[in-house]
Order: sequence, then structure tokens, then C-alpha cells
Amino acid sequence: MTRPGDRVPAAARALAALRVLAAQPGPVPAAVIARELNLPRSSTYQLLAAMAEQGFVTHLAEERRWALDVGAFEIGTAYLRHRPLERLARPLLRRVVDAVGEAAHLGVLHGADIMYLVKEQPGNQVALITDVGVRLPGALTASGRAILAYLPKAQVRALFPAPDAFVDRTGRGPRTLAALRRELSEDRRRGWSVEDEYVLPGFASLAAAAFDHGGRPVASISVTFRREQHPGDTWPDLAAPITQAAAALTARLRGHPPT
Repeated sequence: MTRPGDRVPAAARALAALRVLAAQPGPVPAAVIARELNLPRSSTYQLLAAMAEQGFVTHLAEERRWALDVGAFEIGTAYLRHRPLERLARPLLRRVVDAVGEAAHLGVLHGADIMYLVKEQPGNQVALITDVGVRLPGALTASGRAILAYLPKAQVRALFPAPDAFVDRTGRGPRTLAALRRELSEDRRRGWSVEDEYVLPGFASLAAAAFDHGGRPVASISVTFRREQHPGDTWPDLAAPITQAAAALTARLRGHPPT
């Protein structure tokens, strides 16, 4: 079967070169791009020159390196304007609501907080604190910890540098970095996160992370419910459609869980 890259090799190589540059911590020599694309050095220079003419890459002559240029930035900002994460997640949240009969949310980490971007809920449910645009302490919420559980330890430490970085809302939840790390370790082992009356008395939440193409956690899908309606022994069954939705969002983002 013929693949799109076989029919349009120049376009496929240009896109591949953009991916290589985007994955680097900074500008790189052409030799790095040639090696990653398995191209002759001469072909790599021709490719980069064509991309530079269109404003997607630039040559830093003094450093003998190549970097992304403003054209790539424009594509990135256009991506944000299209709000694809929310659009991709909304139908998945609807499936979760239909499966469990409770409110479902899409959240992203904003500093040490979780911010909710999308909310779907049953029509007869009263409003919850976890509404669109609301920010809550990431260490207290299942949606926040689902993301924190897969961040590098140094990044978690930077987000919570001292005990006063932790918030107490109900007298429950981690109050130190060591306590948070224990909960994150359990979340990773389980595959989904739990928040049991950390944010609001009588309410609990379950959440699972979605990942990008680099295996990095970019968002979480969560469900919040009255604890009396879903006893703790039912939570694994309740978590199943949440983890399925998070896996589906990962697939839609062309991502994969961390190895």
C-alpha cells in the first residue's frame, strides 16, 4: 500500500524536519537533522534552505545551527486558536457522563493548579465547584494529581517548593512534598487518581491522564460525585470509563503513555 509520505516525499521530509527541531531543547546542526531523517547531508541542506525560504526555519550562521522560525510559531498559535484539545475531548466526556451519570471534566495543569477547560454533566445535576475556568489546587484534586503523577520529580518539587505551597480546604490531603509523592506513586501504580473529600466535604473525584506524542501528561479527564452515591468499593468500576476516555483522548492526540 502506498503511504502519503511515499507520494509526496518532500512534504513528508519537511514535516519530519519540523518534528525533529520541535523535539530539541534548542537550535541544532544540520547533521542532527540529517541523522534523524536518514538523509544525505546535501539533501538535508536543500530541504532546510527551502523551508527557510518559507519562514519555517532559520539558519544561525554564527552558531552553524538551525532553529524554528516565525512560520512554525504562527502554525502553533493557530493550533491554539482552534482549541483542538477541547474539541477532541468533549464527545469523550459526553460518553463518560452517559456511562456513569455524573459530571465529567477536562483539566490542564496551570502552575500548581488544575484549570478546567470543558465540563459535561447530566441535565438534572446541580452545579458543582468544578466549573469551566475554575482553578483548584492541583495537589488536592484527582484531576491535578493524575497529571502530576507523570511529571519528572524535579518539576513536581519546583511546583511545591515548601510546605506553604500546599493548600488545606477540608483538613485532608497531602501537606508535604513527601506525602504528595506517596500519593502520586500510588496513582501511577493504580493507573488513575482518587480525591476523597479533599476539596469539598461529601464529594470525591476520580481522574486519569491523557498524553502527547512524547509521553507527557497534557490533560486529565475526571468525574466528581457525591460520595454517598458511589461507595469506595465501586470506584474501580467507576474509573473504567474514565481511563478508557483518557486513552481515547491520548490516541486522538497521537500520543502514548510514558514508557
